[in-house]
Amino acid sequence: MAEHILLVEQPSDWKPGFPRLPVVTARDYLASGDYSAHRQLRVINLCRSYRYLSIGYYCSLLAEARGHKVIPTVRTIQDLSSRDIYNLSTEELNAQAQKSLARRKDGLVPTAYELTIFVGHCGVKELEPLARQIFEAFRCPILRVEFRLHGTWRIGAIKALPIDGLTAEQEDEFFAALERYLSQRWRQPRARLTYKYDLAILHDPAEELPPSNPKALQRFVRAGKTLGLNVELIQRKDYGRLAEYDALLIRETTQIGHHTFRFAKKADSEGMAVIDDPDSILRCTNKVYLAELLEANRVPRPKTLILRRETLLDAEAEIDYPIVVKIPEGSFSRGVFKAADRTELQRIAAKLFKQSDLILAQEYLYTEFDWRIGILGRRPLYACKYFMSEAHWQIVRHDGDGHHEEGLFETVSVVAAPAAVVRTALKAANLIGNGLYGVDLKVTDRGPVVIEVNDNPNLDAGVEDKVLGDDLYRAVIGELVARLDRRRSSVGRSRP
Repeated sequence: MAEHILLVEQPSDWKPGFPRLPVVTARDYLASGDYSAHRQLRVINLCRSYRYLSIGYYCSLLAEARGHKVIPTVRTIQDLSSRDIYNLSTEELNAQAQKSLARRKDGLVPTAYELTIFVGHCGVKELEPLARQIFEAFRCPILRVEFRLHGTWRIGAIKALPIDGLTAEQEDEFFAALERYLSQRWRQPRARLTYKYDLAILHDPAEELPPSNPKALQRFVRAGKTLGLNVELIQRKDYGRLAEYDALLIRETTQIGHHTFRFAKKADSEGMAVIDDPDSILRCTNKVYLAELLEANRVPRPKTLILRRETLLDAEAEIDYPIVVKIPEGSFSRGVFKAADRTELQRIAAKLFKQSDLILAQEYLYTEFDWRIGILGRRPLYACKYFMSEAHWQIVRHDGDGHHEEGLFETVSVVAAPAAVVRTALKAANLIGNGLYGVDLKVTDRGPVVIEVNDNPNLDAGVEDKVLGDDLYRAVIGELVARLDRRRSSVGRSRP
């Protein structure tokens, strides 16, 4: 197999006169398991759209799950999708934009300028340094950058441009730049560091099912103070103050395209220690990514299929009814349905396909309870049994009137939980990162299987802290402090 592949949405997107390169259609890449085994593959995603939950989005998502080196990454896609997010990353670029554009003498429009960047190159010699810096911040194959002059030159908008939107001259520039790019060694962008000691805890007092109840939030505050941190509870309205803190703990249900993700992204861009970090949010909130990640790394899970509209009935060929059908993004048992037969499957799928180009079908495995193993910094933290709600097949039952009912729970020490369950949970969580995760598992005749990995697990007073008490909260705050200490120590050693 080639060391790199280029993904296109339709075969016709790669025109007859284009160079002979390893081109693969998006649907072939999504459907074929042959690519999963090739972990060093470089993927250039040239799909027509990277819209959230589109085929282009899923190509980047599954490429990351398969361990491939892909541009754009899902994180870059999210950065480009929101002006609020990418404005956080353009402040340092604006100084270079002013420096580069102010000295141009080729008939520059007085108040606006547009630049097209092909994998880090733009074809204008004096603007090449600026093009490279923009590409390092937003690693996307083709970018169109709009500059605006308001006293000084600043970036007004950054957009991904599809290959079918190029002129013949631009196509030549793109392929020349692509050849140079593919001949280079893959590099990851540098991370920024900061070194403060104030902690912000993001929460929403009005949230119906928050990940931490009010008593737990107060215990976080108390734990922080015992460890020498100034801890403040903040809300969505405090976004502009976030840079005042050194660390962020998110105790509000996280979602993509939501202010919780913007908080995580800004905290990360400021060099803050953050739980949940934006990469963990991206990886955990989409069940398609998790399904592919677990499959690629041989983590036991229920039989799972990733379905498109045209492959919907593959589900009943591979999985016995009832079939569990899931929207890729959901929390607290939302977006999860059970189809008893083909009619129900088609009805549920028709609704879900209006929201996502891909959905999941999974075998139904009923157990009296699910295990939840909390993982922090690649170590097990707590263990709980979550029982199904009364006369229902899920832990949380959502009624049509907006009410919900939760099942019972039993918290046990980690050492009292089955060793195989803890090992499997650790393996799954470690594929996501080194943050705070809640891994849900069922114990079956073939051993424990992972249902999902949550980036924002519940830590409620009276539930998850039943065994550890205040030590649970001190452990989470202590992890953030340890990260800040390591950063400070690292900076101290690097000073001359």
